[in-house]
Amino acid sequence: MNHTRRAALAHAIATCVALGAALGVAPLAQGRTAYPTRPVTLVIPYAAGGPADTLARGLAHRLASALGQPVIVDARGGGSATIGTGFVARARPDGQTLLLGTSAGHVVTPLMQRIPYDGIADFAFVGGVASQPSVLVVHPDLGVDSLQALIALAAREPGRLNYASAGTGGATHLGAEAFLQRARIKVTHVPYGGAAPALKDLLGGQVQMGMLNLAATQAFIEQGRLKALAYGGSQRSPLLPRVPTLAEAGFGGAETPTWYTLAAPRGTPPDVIEKLRVALSEVQADASWQQLLVSQGAEALNASPRETTAFVQADKVAMAKLLGSLDLLER
Repeated sequence: MNHTRRAALAHAIATCVALGAALGVAPLAQGRTAYPTRPVTLVIPYAAGGPADTLARGLAHRLASALGQPVIVDARGGGSATIGTGFVARARPDGQTLLLGTSAGHVVTPLMQRIPYDGIADFAFVGGVASQPSVLVVHPDLGVDSLQALIALAAREPGRLNYASAGTGGATHLGAEAFLQRARIKVTHVPYGGAAPALKDLLGGQVQMGMLNLAATQAFIEQGRLKALAYGGSQRSPLLPRVPTLAEAGFGGAETPTWYTLAAPRGTPPDVIEKLRVALSEVQADASWQQLLVSQGAEALNASPRETTAFVQADKVAMAKLLGSLDLLER
């Protein structure tokens, strides 16, 4: 390229930069294009149709509006949430593949078994999304109306009671065990291969109690087919205003909710994380999103990337202690 052409090109570039500055548009970093330039994938580490899927689809719809690109939900269940979580850990760190992260995929399963990713170090957390507390429910035929009555019955008739969970190591299992430890009672654990069969046997009276998701149990509570004794949230649920929290009932610290975060693969550029953070903040301020959380028995989990990372790290410490007491830590 001769001197005249180089000078003309330089002048054209300078003119474009100056015009962009005048319009308030920052120049792109060399080799980078605006993010996102194509549809974004939001992976959930559970099968379609469950509570995580409902939240993911509501989140994806609103993120798409904030980002200006479609956000496609990709359900990759299996492996106690490690298949979908591991898929995102190995994805290209460009912000195009995101994860609706869960306590199971980031913390609990990595503590219980050897897996090919680090549940915290292999991710860049964008922020908190939601927390779904469980509710302690019993079959009405048990004849108890409070946690105190339940505890007295379990102490008086050891070995009589059992409780259902959606599987060993999940929130429905660990939440129940956290409560039982604080109540100092023994109730037999009956693990099922998911929430649906656990709920079926609880409704049928084959098991007497469970610490299950509110979204799954609310209709049966309203019908009188289950009795709610305590709610594992930070405050009473608007869906169950007369049911005390575990803390109100004297068992604060036994709360083990299912939490969700928005995460990207480790190494995702900081400017991409920041754009996602801003988009997530827009979603969290949306009244329709807040209504969706209430309808799903969930609470907002608003936190910055730094706060979210610290939250997940703290949860790992708490879960390691609980799993250790149950002899479930990976050896």
